[in-house]
Amino acid sequence: MDKDMNDGGMRPRGFAADIATDLAAGRAVELAEIYALDAVSDEERAAIDAYFATAQDAERRAFNERVRQARETLALAFTAEEEPPADLLERTLAQLPAPPAPAAAPASGDELAAARQQRSERRRPSAVRTWLIAAAAAVALAVGGVGIGSYVAAQNDPATQILQAQDVREATVDVAGGGTATVAVSASRDAMVVRMKDVPPPPADKVYQMWLIPQDGSAPVSQGLMDARTLSQPAVVKGLSGAAALGVTVEPAGGSATPTLPIVALAPLRS
Repeated sequence: MDKDMNDGGMRPRGFAADIATDLAAGRAVELAEIYALDAVSDEERAAIDAYFATAQDAERRAFNERVRQARETLALAFTAEEEPPADLLERTLAQLPAPPAPAAAPASGDELAAARQQRSERRRPSAVRTWLIAAAAAVALAVGGVGIGSYVAAQNDPATQILQAQDVREATVDVAGGGTATVAVSASRDAMVVRMKDVPPPPADKVYQMWLIPQDGSAPVSQGLMDARTLSQPAVVKGLSGAAALGVTVEPAGGSATPTLPIVALAPLRS
């Protein structure tokens, strides 16, 4: 958010009571989001359009870019499979505080009441605009709920949780035949993420098979298969306690009960 200098410090800069004042004060670009969300009246939109018709190119480009980004953010919140409810706008606005109501008309002949009414009329546009901005923001948040839900789902993905763990450690090893295997290990999660890069697909009727190799020398334990389709996707391996390394072998389709040598990749899990 842009800020102004004030009394030797920094303070947020707010909107004025009317669009004309914002435009005159050099805050035209800051109106981009409420313009994009149609939270301005026809007269205010016309004033903004008129201003940018003669504005400098840099300011016009900055405004148009912010408008584009605001609209694109809303557009990207939707997918073809996830249409917003038809009554989304109504339900969202119903949860907002009511906009300021017009003050009662002054009693005839009462000059004091008339003066108060005039002051109220001067203050009301600022309050109404504040409400409109809040409404537009709330609608944008509600509409973006589809996108936000996708984000939350991604954050709850096991691979994401491991990769974002504070104690995660990574090691990259070469794979025989080309490419590399990277393991991201988190002791706190007792799990790791395995990612292959530039590794060729296994031969026909073959798969890659992952194995946890125990520290005590006991038999390796299978941790799943990677075929040509899943090779590019991260794999999560859990239960690392007692394991010294992750090995990868090439096995017949369907996998094997014990590793077939040679091991084509071997990643140590302990420093």
